[in-house]
Amino acid sequence: MQATTRAPRWMSEPVAAIAPRFLGSVLRSNLGGEIVAVRITEVEAYAGEGEDPGSHAFRGRGKRNATMFGPPGRAYIYFTYGMHWCSNVVTGPEGSASAVLLRAGEVIEGVEAARERRPSARADRDLARGPARLSLALGLTGEYDGCALFDPASPVRLALPQRPLAVHAVTPRTGVGGAGAATAWRFICDHPTVSPYRAAARRRPTRSP
Repeated sequence: MQATTRAPRWMSEPVAAIAPRFLGSVLRSNLGGEIVAVRITEVEAYAGEGEDPGSHAFRGRGKRNATMFGPPGRAYIYFTYGMHWCSNVVTGPEGSASAVLLRAGEVIEGVEAARERRPSARADRDLARGPARLSLALGLTGEYDGCALFDPASPVRLALPQRPLAVHAVTPRTGVGGAGAATAWRFICDHPTVSPYRAAARRRPTRSP
């Protein structure tokens, strides 16, 4: 793993080009004395304002997505479906609002702590199999949104691999509908921790009263 205090220059390149380079990286949290580390096996790329209809930043900056517009190498952690946290790595030049969603990974350190946080997991491969599960296994919430992932003093750190894991497949992103549905920006490894692909749920038409 590369030891560094700031995001490497390549993280300012277009997000779809660099997203696969996060495969094999290790996200490590040290919260309350409990260390959990997850090796990333699945990622999705999300671009910026006016560019990617599937991105939170598509319609511009707001309170929820402000971290996406910050410098690369920060954690963007958002709340979804009223119950889950999802963790991303901010990429691109400051102000461009692109990010890589960390969708799944293998717990390689702190398995017992991850099990306590994820008691419903049927097997260890399921501890971080999906973005909400990954965040929960690491103990990540909105409290850690904006953390500098390459700061040695940060409670949440990212270690990049010297050689990324091989990309096994590239598919459309999970759960993205509308104009962004067909964009093939999901990159996965050949690993049992990769989450199953799910298309966006179709909304039922509302009936007039």
